Formats: sequence, structure tokens, C-alpha cells
Amino acid sequence: MKKVLLILALGTFALSNAQVFSGKGDKKFQVGANFQEKGTGIIATYDNGLGKNMSFGFTAAYLLGIEEILGEKPNFDDRFDIRARFSANIADIFNIEEKIDVYPGLNIGVKNFGAHLGARYFFSEGFGIYSEVQFPIAMYDNDPVGFEKYNNQFNFSIGASFNL
Repeated sequence: MKKVLLILALGTFALSNAQVFSGKGDKKFQVGANFQEKGTGIIATYDNGLGKNMSFGFTAAYLLGIEEILGEKPNFDDRFDIRARFSANIADIFNIEEKIDVYPGLNIGVKNFGAHLGARYFFSEGFGIYSEVQFPIAMYDNDPVGFEKYNNQFNFSIGASFNL
């Protein structure tokens, strides 16, 4: 049974022919799980293609599983973050397979100026998976303490990606 499922999965991958990033006007929506030190949550991103290898979009994250600090629970503003982002979609520059997109970029949000590096793999024309890391380059508070560290540190996301 395992061999049959493996063959079906490989066949599905081989038959799918989806170009991940098509350039200007391309729209992507992603939703997934976000993991960071002492917190996990949900994250959603939207990217709109500006040119052949450029996209602009937004990211919103909300932490659900957060550890209390000194008996205190975080407020909404400690859990929530929103960012504007610019990405360079570079997979075609390096002749990477059409179903894969690699996108480094910069983002600016309510807690920091940072960078991200992600990859998408599309199984079909409309559905794929993604993985992304984000990290701050410059924090608005040079010495964040307690809840200020949430959404203001290295974090990792994984989830589903959709063509709109």
C-alpha cells in the first residue's frame, strides 16, 4: 500500500506543470504556522507581482501559543504584527524548475525593519506549499525585553500557498 501511495504521489508531482511566479500582476496568498522562541501562531502573506522578478505585499502574524512572563499574559499588540514586504523572485534567474520560487526580500513592520527568505513549491496551477524565515535587521527598541521580543526575533513559517 505504501508503494502505491508513493507512486501516486510521484506521478502527481511529475504531471503537474505550474509556473510559480509569472511576473507583473501575479497574486499569491499564503497562510501557515509561525514558530519563534516562546511562541507559535498563524501567519498570512499576500504578494502582488510588480515586474518580472519583483513583488510587493503584506504580512500579518498573530501568536496564539505564548508563554506567560512573570505571571503576566501578553496583550493583543504583543501578539500581533503587520509588515509591508518587497521580494525578489529569483528562481528563473538561476534556471530553477518552474514549480519552485525562491524569494529573498525586505520588510518593514510595526516592530522592526527586517528581511525574509522563502521558497514556494506548487503542485498545481493554484495550490502549493511554502516555507519562509524572517529575521530583524534593525529593531525599533534596541533592547527588547519580555513580550517586546515576540514577532521581533528570528521566526520560521510553513504552510499553504495559493494563486489568486
